[in-house]
Amino acid sequence: MGLFSRVCAALIALIVFHTMATGAQSQALAAINGGSGSSEETTSTDLPEPLSQDAVREMVARMSDDQVRDMLLDRLDAVAAAESQTGTPAGTGVFSQLNTLWVAFYSNPLDAIVKLPTLVQKQGEAIGGFVREFGGASGVFKMLGLTAIALAVGFGVEFLAQRLTKRWQRSLPPSDSATLRESLSFLFRRFMREIFGLIIFYFTIRMVGRALLDTQQLIFVAPMVTYLIWWPRLGAAVSRFVLAPKKPSLRLVSLDDHWAAFLHKNLVGLILLSGFTIFAVGFNMNAGHSLAETRIGFWLDSAVYLYIIFIAWSARDGLVELMRGSDPDRTEYDELVARCYPYYVIAVAAGMWVLVTILAGLGNVELLLKGAHYTTMFWLIIAPTLDMLVRGLVRHLVPPMIGQGPLAEKAYRSTKRSYIRIGRVLIAGIVLVLIANSWDMNIADFTSQRQGFGSRLIEFLMTLAVGYIVFEVVSLWINRKLAKEQTSSDPVSEDVAVGEGGGAGGSRLATVLPLLRLSALTGIVIIFTLLAVGTLGIDITPLLAGAGILGLAIGFGAQKLVTDIVSGVFFLIDDAFRVGEYVDVGGTMGTVEKISIRSMQLRHHRGNVHTIPYGSVEKVTNFSRDWVIMKLMFTVPFDTDPNKVKKIFKKIGAEMLADPLFENDFLEPFKSQGVLQFDDVGIVMRGKFMAKPGTQFTIRKEIYNRVRKEFADNGIEFARREVRVAIPGLDHDDELTDVEKQAIAAGAGGAVQAQVEQQSEKK
Repeated sequence: MGLFSRVCAALIALIVFHTMATGAQSQALAAINGGSGSSEETTSTDLPEPLSQDAVREMVARMSDDQVRDMLLDRLDAVAAAESQTGTPAGTGVFSQLNTLWVAFYSNPLDAIVKLPTLVQKQGEAIGGFVREFGGASGVFKMLGLTAIALAVGFGVEFLAQRLTKRWQRSLPPSDSATLRESLSFLFRRFMREIFGLIIFYFTIRMVGRALLDTQQLIFVAPMVTYLIWWPRLGAAVSRFVLAPKKPSLRLVSLDDHWAAFLHKNLVGLILLSGFTIFAVGFNMNAGHSLAETRIGFWLDSAVYLYIIFIAWSARDGLVELMRGSDPDRTEYDELVARCYPYYVIAVAAGMWVLVTILAGLGNVELLLKGAHYTTMFWLIIAPTLDMLVRGLVRHLVPPMIGQGPLAEKAYRSTKRSYIRIGRVLIAGIVLVLIANSWDMNIADFTSQRQGFGSRLIEFLMTLAVGYIVFEVVSLWINRKLAKEQTSSDPVSEDVAVGEGGGAGGSRLATVLPLLRLSALTGIVIIFTLLAVGTLGIDITPLLAGAGILGLAIGFGAQKLVTDIVSGVFFLIDDAFRVGEYVDVGGTMGTVEKISIRSMQLRHHRGNVHTIPYGSVEKVTNFSRDWVIMKLMFTVPFDTDPNKVKKIFKKIGAEMLADPLFENDFLEPFKSQGVLQFDDVGIVMRGKFMAKPGTQFTIRKEIYNRVRKEFADNGIEFARREVRVAIPGLDHDDELTDVEKQAIAAGAGGAVQAQVEQQSEKK
């Protein structure tokens, strides 16, 4: 119909333009007709039924210009009259709308104050009319008596049902040994017994009431029982399940006995007051009295908000304790929410009072009569406590910590926070849907129409929420995998920690997962951001085209960067190095400390950090892959038996291979390789062993200690560097004077110093 209306308006505009262009001709035609028939025909022209396109064309074809002009004026006058009646002229600005809301806000309580002196009188008239409608006081007492009988029967049947279902309730577990599962089982069974009893009570009084009361009486009794008996009892059952005011050992929330009893009592009172408000408003309407006559609804509704403010202010310490919970891993955000929660409840109550006052001032009370504002306020107030519930569930449902140590604890806390954030988004979405349904708004239909900025904004937020959940799920999965890989790897040995390179690296997943996480999360952010922007009605095609052009520009202008990235991808595919491995990259040696999409960082065993782009790497030598062979050399005097040294090495290798501290580190035991060479000092004996990367330094240290001990036990000394000075013609060295000995020592020292300098130059 919108398109058809615009077509009709265009046709009428063209006709008006034609009329203005041919005004002289119209006057001549009017003179010929004598000016009498035209007015009569104009006033008698009506819109055809049905109003189709063909009918409009036919009507316009047989109408004169004066008739078209008069019809257009009549329609404009009707629109102006309608706007004047509603008080909202076309083209209302923002300030005019704000003024309308302000008038609606203050006029409603002002009107209630003005009518306050007549409240008792008007309410008395409503009650009097109700009494007369039911046949006087006797009729009312008869109805109340029959209602009491129905209630008595309902309570009796409920009592029998509770006795029959008593076996459902297991015995109360001891307070000092009750687990969470046992406590939940006891509370849930008790709650289900109460709900079952309430259902039996409801159906019993419904059947008995229909048998004892007529339709007119049921119109009064049914809301009274529902709002003043059923709702408070249901709220009390839910409150007992959560707060357990008389069973502190089974309490699901962090509250002491005083605040648990206080909140339980006042929550039931709040539900009773809210039900009485809805019942009183409905009673007046059924009695034929307008809400504007007594304004009792305004005062009772305001009392509900004041009661909520009273509860929040009086129990603010208990509410803070409730929101803190018992989770030891609370964050600063959780602590801030806990401290602000009582004031948040007060703000929600005050804000809802303002909203309801404005809606009532504007005359939009249909949804208020259904209690939509109470539903909204309930979910807004309960949402932070649901967050506390999520934290409690995550504490018990999160997978156990993988491994031990600070790294495992950090990963465990990160996992918990991810679960909590996912739960918060889901709860926020559910709460918004429930609030929308209470106001008769279907989110699916609302977004499918895609009309206006409001619907697009909702779809935008929903897209961001879905993207955030996907972001957290992917991050959670990768972080758990990374934590498992990192905590399952062997700890860094003391020798590597103090600066010796060559330790064992991490797994391949531990190297690739950080890059995968960065790439995946970046892709999710970009994709869902573009999708969310598209839901706002913005064409993302130019953004995609601009991104492509920008990518080409970066590709041509930063070819070295592209080379580094591509080279890094192939190095990772080839598994050339991993985080923690000791490598040699073009003469630069160090442990792989960090990798990115463009470069790698090597930390030398002396502490220097080298950043090397992948594009400049031609060859990588890995010293930490699979196994390590270490060769040790010992110099003994020339008169030492090599076979004896060989047996000592073999003995040491067998002992260490049987030692529980080293048996899992050896791939091949320590053994002798015989005589390597002769030098100026003595015989150089060499031994070797094969071990797992990262363990060779501890093994080497232990071998040194054991060789020194075995040599001492077998009378073998390590060769020392000596300088022998031969003096021709000196046959009696024992006859040298002190001066001659000092001269010889000085000459020998100079010779040793010269030899050391020559060896240094060769190195």
